[in-house]
Amino acid sequence: MAADQAIGTAAQLRDPNYTPPLAKAVPLGIQHVLAMFVSNVTPAIIVAGAAGFGFGSNSPDFPELLYLIQMSMLFAGIATLIQSIGVGPVGAKLPIVQGTSFAFIPIMIPLVAGKGVDALAALFGGVLIGGLFHAFLGIFIGRIRFALPPLVTGLVVTMIGLALVKVGIDYAAGGVPARVQGLEEYGSLLNWSAALVVILVTLGLKFFTRGMISVSAVLIGIIAGYVYAILVGMLPVSSIAGSFGNAAAFALPQPFKYGFEFSIAAVIGFSLMAFVSAVETVGDVSGITKGGAGREATEEEIQGATFADGFGTAIAGAFGGFPNTSFSQNVGLIAMTGVMSRHVVTIGAIFLIVCGLIPKVGGLVRTIPIEVLGGGVIVMFGMVVAAGVSMLSDVNWNRRNMVIFAISISVGLGLQLEPKAVQYLPDTVRILMTSGLLPAALIAIVLNLILPEELVDEQTDEISGGHAGHSEEAETA
Repeated sequence: MAADQAIGTAAQLRDPNYTPPLAKAVPLGIQHVLAMFVSNVTPAIIVAGAAGFGFGSNSPDFPELLYLIQMSMLFAGIATLIQSIGVGPVGAKLPIVQGTSFAFIPIMIPLVAGKGVDALAALFGGVLIGGLFHAFLGIFIGRIRFALPPLVTGLVVTMIGLALVKVGIDYAAGGVPARVQGLEEYGSLLNWSAALVVILVTLGLKFFTRGMISVSAVLIGIIAGYVYAILVGMLPVSSIAGSFGNAAAFALPQPFKYGFEFSIAAVIGFSLMAFVSAVETVGDVSGITKGGAGREATEEEIQGATFADGFGTAIAGAFGGFPNTSFSQNVGLIAMTGVMSRHVVTIGAIFLIVCGLIPKVGGLVRTIPIEVLGGGVIVMFGMVVAAGVSMLSDVNWNRRNMVIFAISISVGLGLQLEPKAVQYLPDTVRILMTSGLLPAALIAIVLNLILPEELVDEQTDEISGGHAGHSEEAETA
C-alpha cells in the first residue's frame, strides 16, 4: 500500500487521466512491455518459419525475419498509442496495450506455407483489408456480441491453442528445417534440454515469485535458456555478435515493402477472425475498467477500442506488420499494480516504437535458438488452451451445447490434423478449411443461432456412445 501511496492517492490511481511522477511512470510503462514482449514477436517468427525463411532455414530471405520482428514491435507501439491517447473517436483512451495477435496465426500459416517472401503480398493485403473491416465492426459491436457467447469464444480460443501447441513441440525438438532435412539432432536430448530449461525456469518463477518477476516469467525463462544455449555451445557468441553487428542502428518502415495482392482467402480469413478478436477486446476493456476503476466500460470506450484495433491492424498491414489486438496479460498487470493511468501505457508504447526503429534489437531477437523459443512457445500456447477451457467453464453444459461443441471441434480439429482431406477443394476454400479454426467457429456460431434452446436426452444419447452425461434433474431424481 505504501508503494501505491508513493505513486498517487486511491482516487488518482483509479483515474485513467492521472499522470504518476515520471520516476514511477517509466518503470511501470516498461513493465507493460516486458509482460508482452515475447508474445508480441513470436507470431512473426512462426509465420517466417512456415513460409520457409525462419530460424535454421539457411534461406537467402532470412534477413526479412529481422524486418518482420521490427514491424511487430513498431506497430504494437503505434497501436497502443492510438488506444491510450486516442484520435477523435478512435481509441478507448484507457491503459490498453496492443500487440501481435495469436488468434490469426492459424489463418496465416496456410496462406504462407512453403511459399517464402512471395506469399507476404497477399498476407499483408489481407491484414490491411481485414483491419478496415475490424474497424467497421466498431459501429455495431454491441449488437453482435449475442452471436459469440462463451461457448463460441471459448471454443475458438481453445482451437487457437490446439492449432499451435504442435509448433512449440516442433521448435523444441529442433525446428521445421531440421525435421524436413532429416537431421540427426532433431529431437536430441541437447535440443530438448534447452527447451526444458525455459519451461522449468518459467514454471518456477510463476509459482514461487510474485509481482513483476512472475508476470515476466516467460521472458526471464527465455533469457535463462539463451544463456544455457551459449554455455553448452548451441549458440556461438560470434553469431550473436555477427547478427547484432550486421543489423542497422536505425531504420524506418517501408510502405508496401512486399507489394499488395488481393487474396480472397486472406480477406475472408482475417475478416471472419476480426469478429472473435473484437469480442475479446470488449472483454479486455471491461476487465480494465472493472479491475482498475471499479466500473463498467462505457459504450464510447468499447467502440473506440474496436476502432483502434482495426485501424491499428490496417496501418500495420500497409508496412508489413501483423494484426494487433489488446493483450490480456496486461489487463492482469493493471489489476496487480492498481495503476489505471493510460499515460503509463503511453510510455510503454514509446519504448516499443523506439525498439521498432532500431533493427539491432531485432538482430538480437533473431539469434534466439529455435529450441529455446520452443520452450517459451510450449508454455504460451498451452496457456492459450487453458484460457479457452477457462472460458468454457462458464458454459451451461446441457445437451444442446455439448452437441454444438462436439461437432465444431471434431470438424475443426480434424481438418487441422488431416488437411489433405479437402485437397480437391478450390484453393481459397481449402486454405480456409485447413485452418480448422474458421470452420469450427462458423459451425459453432450457426448451430448456436439455429438449434433449439434445449435438446432432450433421447436426442443425444444415441450419438454420444453412452457418454452424454446427465442433467442435474436426472441426477436428483
